Amino acid sequence: MKTAEQTLEEYKAAYDLSYIADVSKVLFIDIETTGFTARSSSLYLIGCAYFSEGCWRTKQWFSETYEDERYIIEAFFDFAKRGEYTTLIHFNGNQFDLPYLTQKIESYELDLSLSNFEGIDLYKRISPLKHLLGLTSLKQKSVEKFLDIERADVFSGGDLIGIYHDYVKNPSEFACNSLLLHNEDDIKGMIRILPMLSYCDLVSGRFRVSKVHADTYKDYNGQTQSEIIMSIALDQPIPKSVAAFAHSCYIKAEGNEATVKVPIYNEEMKYFYAGYQDYYYLPEEDTALHKSVATFVDKDHRTQATAATCYTRKVSSYLPQWDSVFEPLFRREYKSTDQFFELTDDLKRDRNAFNKYACHVIQMLASTY
Repeated sequence: MKTAEQTLEEYKAAYDLSYIADVSKVLFIDIETTGFTARSSSLYLIGCAYFSEGCWRTKQWFSETYEDERYIIEAFFDFAKRGEYTTLIHFNGNQFDLPYLTQKIESYELDLSLSNFEGIDLYKRISPLKHLLGLTSLKQKSVEKFLDIERADVFSGGDLIGIYHDYVKNPSEFACNSLLLHNEDDIKGMIRILPMLSYCDLVSGRFRVSKVHADTYKDYNGQTQSEIIMSIALDQPIPKSVAAFAHSCYIKAEGNEATVKVPIYNEEMKYFYAGYQDYYYLPEEDTALHKSVATFVDKDHRTQATAATCYTRKVSSYLPQWDSVFEPLFRREYKSTDQFFELTDDLKRDRNAFNKYACHVIQMLASTY
């Protein structure tokens, strides 16, 4: 077994990790194997990064022979225990690294467990942002490329399988350095892509709506339309500007700021009452009334309401929504899938409501394909 250590004095995490974990208790982890199945392949490298004495450091445990894999597992867990680390950060580790390690632990009947660690999977957190960021791939190298991060390593994980097998037969400095470098770049890359979590914060609502105002614009037909514009202050700056458009809504985010635009619909809409069995529909009034009131209406001017006629109409200003976030819920027609809520004077003064609404709109934009 061989170990390698580095001090990354030039590395500064451009994202405040304290938002998600205690930095002093964090280990970034990445493993290298000769295959996807633990039973039929070898684990030849475990690498980690940790923060100590004001800077990031890396440590790697390398199997110089196939028989070393047990020892590198034990060495990693011993290091984690001595450092009292409690959180593992990884990239798609939930699907590969952690299950693979667990299977190896079980095969050697070691008294070790990953269940004692909290886990943060960067892949899992970033994957819902694929549409918003225009990513065609969610591989770590693709995310690094999105952030203009360059690697020293030129090999893929698949390339290194053959290099490792050759190394076991005929050890060479070139092969060892190539194997360590790939893993090292994976670990360093995870630290460098941490700013991607600022997009997660944007989508999850970790921001403050600093200003809200209404405006008008001309549409493609030259008609005057209304919109609401929400200016947003972000807790963490995003690394690259993004913009997205869907359902006539728009977002642009850059640095510590974002702007969200949503159309205002000034028209008549309908509120549909629940329990239509308890209502009469008045055709001449085109509205429904509860039977406790409508009983006094002449029978010739009322009919039993149905689900489609059990409504009241209101002309007002409305904002769209894609889940029942705000009540009461308005629609244009009973079978319409579009949902709206009224932009009331009280709502205009409620900044917390606009924080909630901005988050709702951004989540829609991020999830629309």
